[in-house]
Amino acid sequence: MAEQPDQPVTSAPRLRVIACGMIAREVLAVKALNGLDNLDLKCLPADFHFYPDRIPAAMEAAILEARADGFEHVFAGYGDCGTGGQLDAVLARHGVERIAGPHCFAFYQGNAAFAASGEADMMAFYMTDFLCRQFEAFFIRPLGLDRHPELIADYFGNYEKLIYLAQTDDPELDKVAESAAALLGLAYERRSTGYGDLTAALVSAARAPA
Repeated sequence: MAEQPDQPVTSAPRLRVIACGMIAREVLAVKALNGLDNLDLKCLPADFHFYPDRIPAAMEAAILEARADGFEHVFAGYGDCGTGGQLDAVLARHGVERIAGPHCFAFYQGNAAFAASGEADMMAFYMTDFLCRQFEAFFIRPLGLDRHPELIADYFGNYEKLIYLAQTDDPELDKVAESAAALLGLAYERRSTGYGDLTAALVSAARAPA
């Protein structure tokens, strides 16, 4: 059953969400589904997924920009995302909260479910709706696999399975994920997660007092 929008948030203070570009579409979907009219989205580059050391400084600059734009209430649309606690240090300095969890692969599943999967998913390569849409641009071409497919074993040889965490039911994205698993020589599993803990985190942030 599709999620039904709650009543629009009209009295809550304006909220600036500073999020990874990989979850932009999902943040906007949660906003629309839950009537979070006070939510304003600012995205940092999606390719910071490959360069997590760039996230803390970019987040700090974006927080300062949000304050200058008059947003007293700011929320980070990130997990730790490979920053090794450096992102949390920036957020603590500015009194900004973030989504709980290590990364989007965890909070899409629900952090509790991700933790429970433990060793069973230790050798899993995750894909999301975003990564299905951007598989060629985000993986194939940057890694040179279109020119040197022999490198697949070097990059993905330690993985055992590809898990597609599906935010939506889109047959075209399913095909991409299945094809990716075949290309990489991995077992395939699909999990329909929806937006997971992202929904509760954004709703709570949008309805909290500044």
